[in-house]
Amino acid sequence: MRRTITSLAGSLALAASLLVSVSATAMAAATDEKAVAEHFAAVGLAKFEDAAATARDLDAAIGAFLAAPSEEGLKAAREAWKKARVPYLRTEVYRFGNPVVDDWEGRVNAWPLDEGLIDYVDESYGSESDENALFIANVIASKTVKIDGKDVDASTITPELIAGKLHSAGGVDANVASGYHAIEFLLWGQDLNGTGPGAGNRPYTDYDPKNCTGGNCDRRAAYLKAASALLVADLQEMADKWKPGGEAAKVITDDPRKGVAALLTGMGSLSYGELAGERMKLGLLLHDPEEEQDCFSDNTHNSHLNDARGLQEAYTGTYERVDGTKMAGPSLSELVAARDKALDAELSAKLQKTVSAMEAIAKRAEGGEAYDQMLAEGNTEGNALIQTAVDDLVDQTKSIQRVISVLGLSGITLEGSDSLDNPGAVAQ
Repeated sequence: MRRTITSLAGSLALAASLLVSVSATAMAAATDEKAVAEHFAAVGLAKFEDAAATARDLDAAIGAFLAAPSEEGLKAAREAWKKARVPYLRTEVYRFGNPVVDDWEGRVNAWPLDEGLIDYVDESYGSESDENALFIANVIASKTVKIDGKDVDASTITPELIAGKLHSAGGVDANVASGYHAIEFLLWGQDLNGTGPGAGNRPYTDYDPKNCTGGNCDRRAAYLKAASALLVADLQEMADKWKPGGEAAKVITDDPRKGVAALLTGMGSLSYGELAGERMKLGLLLHDPEEEQDCFSDNTHNSHLNDARGLQEAYTGTYERVDGTKMAGPSLSELVAARDKALDAELSAKLQKTVSAMEAIAKRAEGGEAYDQMLAEGNTEGNALIQTAVDDLVDQTKSIQRVISVLGLSGITLEGSDSLDNPGAVAQ
């Protein structure tokens, strides 16, 4: 779902690598860049550790629910899922500029997904897809699944089966078998309300062997348990890679100049192509609730807000951990202010403006109108709130590009989106 920006208000000069040119002025600031890069990596470690810790809390809530299925237990697991999303979304700014994170990210946050691969779906979902032979494979109901013409043994549902055989099966991106959104679907079920009120409403009895609804309650529980364990393992793996000397941390700290470039690549790409374009403008153009990220739980407003906060934290060098510990240190903001105070103030203000726009969306959602309802055609106020956030994200990306220039960096490629760059192609 990524595309590369070729223009942004006529000001984005982009190339195809992260090669960095170093001016004499930039060389003089090498020590500052080193401090910024090292602190950025330290915050990255803290965020991924928090994501892993909250995933373990989610795993515990799921385990308690499966041991004694009840409405209260399902509600507790759903709340744990929402809490687990918060620190993870704050890490997304670490993508795009760091290939270690990018190569891994699809295992935990890939979407949208063809949920018929995993479990039963409503008749309105359809019965076939030209793009996906596993569109309604329903692994939970099938002990054997045919993938690329070969029978795959699915009699025992394990993390290894999910990760090694089912995720992206057949080379189809929509075959999302692992991560937050697979778990989300298993906890909430399909949201069949379109742009009307209401989220997914899977009954807890889908997991109750004594009063089983949906069939295959034991296998559904096994899938949920395995997917949860896999999420914990995947997040801990990435947390370990952010430890000093770890593979992901070294991308940032081995060459601080390139580390700063990676930071800005992540900021610009998440701000423009990913969040403004693919996650927000696309859904607005199509008025399609299937294009909202947390579509089963109606939690999209919180995911967008935490992405925006993560962008702000990447610039300010601040982060409050889930245990309340506050982190602060050498920041990109300070690096920019030393060269251009006005530009630092400009970007700082724009980042806050975007956060405020996302908070307005969240406030409306918490007041009873979910994000998918705001997307609806004819919802003038809801559409306007989303468009305001999109405009703010685009505007702050222009300032991020100016920061790239002021710091003497070149060769930085930012992610683009047809939804912003070529909206006519989206309608086709």
